Amino acid sequence: MADAPLTLRDLARLDIATIKGVGDKRRESLADVGIESVLDLLTTYPRRYVDRTNEAHVGDLVEGVETLVLVTIRSVRRVPLRNRRSMVTALVGDATGTLSLTFFNQPWRERQLKTDQEVAVFGKPERFRGKLQMTNPVVDIIGDKTGRIVPIYPQSEKANLSTWEIAGWVRNALDRAAPRTIGDPLPSVIRERLTLIERHSALNTIHFPESIVDKERARERLAFDELLRVQLVLVGRKRAFERDNTGIRHDMTGEMQQRFIDALPFPLTGAQRRVIDEVNVDLAKAVPMHRLLQGDVGSGKTVVAVAAMLVAVQGGHQGALMAPTEVLAEQHYAGIQRLLADLKVPDDGNLFGERQLRVELLTGRVTGERRRDVLTDLANGGVDIVIGTHALIQEGVEFSSLGVVVIDEQHRFGVEQRAALRGKGAGERHTTPDVLVMTATPIPRTAAMTVYGDLEVSVLNELPPGRTPIVTTAVVQHDASGESSGEVDAMWREVRSALDAGQQAYVVCPMIEESDKLEVAAAEEIHESLRKGELAKYEVGLLHGRMSSQEKDDVMTKFRTRKFDVLVATTVIEVGVDVPNATCMVILDADRFGIAQLHQLRGRVGRGSIASRCWLVRQNPHVGVERVAALVKSTDGFYLAEVDLELRGEGTLMSTAQKGASDLKLASLRRDEKLIKAAREAAFEIIDADPTLKRHRELATEVNLLLAREEKEFLTKD
Repeated sequence: MADAPLTLRDLARLDIATIKGVGDKRRESLADVGIESVLDLLTTYPRRYVDRTNEAHVGDLVEGVETLVLVTIRSVRRVPLRNRRSMVTALVGDATGTLSLTFFNQPWRERQLKTDQEVAVFGKPERFRGKLQMTNPVVDIIGDKTGRIVPIYPQSEKANLSTWEIAGWVRNALDRAAPRTIGDPLPSVIRERLTLIERHSALNTIHFPESIVDKERARERLAFDELLRVQLVLVGRKRAFERDNTGIRHDMTGEMQQRFIDALPFPLTGAQRRVIDEVNVDLAKAVPMHRLLQGDVGSGKTVVAVAAMLVAVQGGHQGALMAPTEVLAEQHYAGIQRLLADLKVPDDGNLFGERQLRVELLTGRVTGERRRDVLTDLANGGVDIVIGTHALIQEGVEFSSLGVVVIDEQHRFGVEQRAALRGKGAGERHTTPDVLVMTATPIPRTAAMTVYGDLEVSVLNELPPGRTPIVTTAVVQHDASGESSGEVDAMWREVRSALDAGQQAYVVCPMIEESDKLEVAAAEEIHESLRKGELAKYEVGLLHGRMSSQEKDDVMTKFRTRKFDVLVATTVIEVGVDVPNATCMVILDADRFGIAQLHQLRGRVGRGSIASRCWLVRQNPHVGVERVAALVKSTDGFYLAEVDLELRGEGTLMSTAQKGASDLKLASLRRDEKLIKAAREAAFEIIDADPTLKRHRELATEVNLLLAREEKEFLTKD
């Protein structure tokens, strides 16, 4: 097989030292930036390109507009400043004019920049003493490259690697791979249908394109490969789950679900009706449901969850709802008991042919005889619906026949915990319960397909009528000179006015990631300061994460029953707290929070019929501007999720939710929706014809090579 096309595994086995010009010292430098094999080198893609056919000139620069210019260095000098600091300045230019570059506290620039060197400079030009200047711009040393399109690679000053060295090594690797070519494991029928270029050509072109259009076609092909690998894992896992688990084919002829819907004091939204229908289709199949229900704050997810559990109950099975905290479990319990207070269950053993539906709570706080009773009746079928925390998956909790499981707040439960709860359904019938996972953090469509690709996705994108809009205002604590802005005083006046009208308010303390202790101390300080200052006339409560469950409950009960006018709290109130009379929320140091968290916090107000207000207070006028502006503009969680993805990039989202997507170097969740869809369809086509990729060994090898071990268990081992 010496003449067979090279595979990615072949390239991964070739040490980087096989490349011409990489000796021991360079090998060490490359290892510092994660390049140890020829595959690592070829998948270190240019971060941008200089298009010499269309480059900007110094004479075209516009003040305040970020631009890339190709210039020659005319002179460089270093100026010492106070406190051992320094400044390096360089005069650069082209045929159309000159530009000054200023670098603060980067003394190594004096060694890096040499007179007569050609460099690409990227930055924002400003006027200083009448002349154009860029401060701390990005500088790429081009060398004497003459191609039309010059690739610029990520460079490391620490490792002392330059872009032209990396380009030379890449050229050497591609030239030496050319006789055998780099193989293409994508079935040609899929490649041709999607009009994708071959992989060998794509790898050549991404590094050395003839035109920007060519570069984009190469990126599209290689991004598709990245997405396909992730989708093969997700689709493979989904099909393996369906293949290896027997579900309950629920009886859909009963009337309990419809009686529940008819008895609701409000009509369902169109989105709720659509999602209940989607869930019912799943419940009628013998394959276990594995569905993600995402909806904005207040979109009515609980009603959908109860409707699903009632299908199980009417067929003689049980429902379980697992919440992340005891407070939330108890709140669900109280709300669901209210919703189901008058609902009866068909019962042939009863004189009247039906009995009262039984809902129970099981958390760490349910102890003693009460706990024993609940456990006994769960095991013998006396309990229809149980609501609890992770206590539901502990040893000793047995179900008679668990039919539908609802898991609230997906991101707080690991895969193992979900599997343990599913396993509670196994018994004499060896069936796997249907699983509905709810999340109140809307996920952009592309991310849902990539991060939660092994689940079907239902979306509640409508709010029930009668919800009052929340007006959100940005407040800056201090102006640019450090003086109090006056906006804060106006905010507290408005809060006091609402309190005087009998309404209530939340004040959310800054999030301090370094220390739980510091966060509590800050909350206590703010609580004390408000009690003595702006809110001295009112009853002010305090809630934080270091309180015992009992203490938290006492505080929340007092707030609910209006013994407290104001609740000063840490982010412990982010999920699930529901007090309709609370109409004001002040979030201090809002620039420390992410968009999703600010949206979740804001969702604690606007839950009643009175118009609500939320103030986002920033300490620094220059930090968090875009995030706060997005929240001021919209209360739509799905829009905000898209903005969040745009601002943070997909790296954060992928790394926390889906380890297997670490492979995404070129694919973008923001701009590649069509590619994601195409990769998902291709993955279904491949997996449905070849479930363990036995006939697509090279694709299987690439998944094993490039994705994390835990993401690919469904594949047969090499």
